[in-house]
Amino acid sequence: MSSFISVSQNSDFPIENLPYGVFSTRTDTTRHIGVAIGDEILNLGEIADLFDGPELKNHQDVFRQATLNEFMTLPRPAWLEARARIQQLLSADYPLLRDNTDLRSRAFTSQSDAIMHLPAKIGDYTDFYSSIHHATNVGIMFRGKENALMPNWKWLPVGYHGRASSVVVSGTELKRPVGQTKAPEATEPSFGPSKLMDFELEMAFFVGGPENSLGTRVPIEKSEDRIFGVVLMNDWSARDIQAWEYVPLGPFLAKSFATTISPWIVSIEALRPYFVENPVQDPVPPQYLRHDDPFTLDIELAVSIRPDGDSEEHVVCKTNFKHLYWTLKQQLAHHTVNGCNLRPGDLLGSGTVSGPEEGAYGSMLELSWRGAKEVPVGNETRKFLKDGDEVNLSGTCTKNGVRIGFGECRGKLRPADV
Repeated sequence: MSSFISVSQNSDFPIENLPYGVFSTRTDTTRHIGVAIGDEILNLGEIADLFDGPELKNHQDVFRQATLNEFMTLPRPAWLEARARIQQLLSADYPLLRDNTDLRSRAFTSQSDAIMHLPAKIGDYTDFYSSIHHATNVGIMFRGKENALMPNWKWLPVGYHGRASSVVVSGTELKRPVGQTKAPEATEPSFGPSKLMDFELEMAFFVGGPENSLGTRVPIEKSEDRIFGVVLMNDWSARDIQAWEYVPLGPFLAKSFATTISPWIVSIEALRPYFVENPVQDPVPPQYLRHDDPFTLDIELAVSIRPDGDSEEHVVCKTNFKHLYWTLKQQLAHHTVNGCNLRPGDLLGSGTVSGPEEGAYGSMLELSWRGAKEVPVGNETRKFLKDGDEVNLSGTCTKNGVRIGFGECRGKLRPADV
């Protein structure tokens, strides 16, 4: 496929991608829904009248909103129709938008002029723990090889409910959190800034489609109808706060101070060519979690760190999303099996994604093996993050000469308020 909009070879956003986001500019503070194409953003509000198919002709106002929630609420056929229409309008051989000079001048904004915002109002946020390599590494560190995985881990997608209010968009700076920590040799905890700040390389998906009512479940055969699209996610973690607080109920203040997501939501349809066979699950999970269709994504992931004052970013981790043990479908089906109602705009994180080798570990906790090793970062080393470090996550899919990406998921760590 080709577009009349120029798209460079290394762009994350060819016409095969077309991710959704919300943007404003310095001269126009109104938030608009847009689609990324090359270095441009197509303002869907400006072309809303052109969505005249059977699914969207009575719902054109969803593209004139300040968030994607109303569009997400529509059923999956509407998402498919929107994508097909946008691809048609942007195609090199389709004149309706290409040759309308006035409309083109209003409909396109350079990404360099845009200010990106959270793409949706996030009502609820759940984070899973679905990478077997990450879970095994953490288990070995804290419990030993013989008891690395908890007894339930291979029977269900383990997760916890996070804090939606502190999910922020890429580019937002964050402060080092303060809280209670307890050194192993200490008799009582102390209070102060976290000393063991970490990133967690994750992906997440936004829930869409009409809400399942309280008390009903989404069967795994219908779960794809509720998966709107995927983003990168950095689940920042204060490991020393986490170590003291997580027993008996799990993560709390160590996670709730900030979670960063990329601003562009890549649709499942854009990702469809990159599905690969699901991992073999042993034991075979319960019937409500079984599906045979490939729903494991081949996405190359990387994490880079730029120390304060450094002009370069230094890659510290490379892995692949296909290492996830539990699929997105299984996560969603399990989330609703008790009758939990998921709403459009809810965010479900994958948990840290780690591969089988050291360089593929998706957190500093693993890369430094709980602080026992130094991790090279340019001319410096790290065990955990320092103030001034800027962390960026990236993700790309490549197949048959087509490359799509997720943009940036960037955040800079600032000193704590003390």
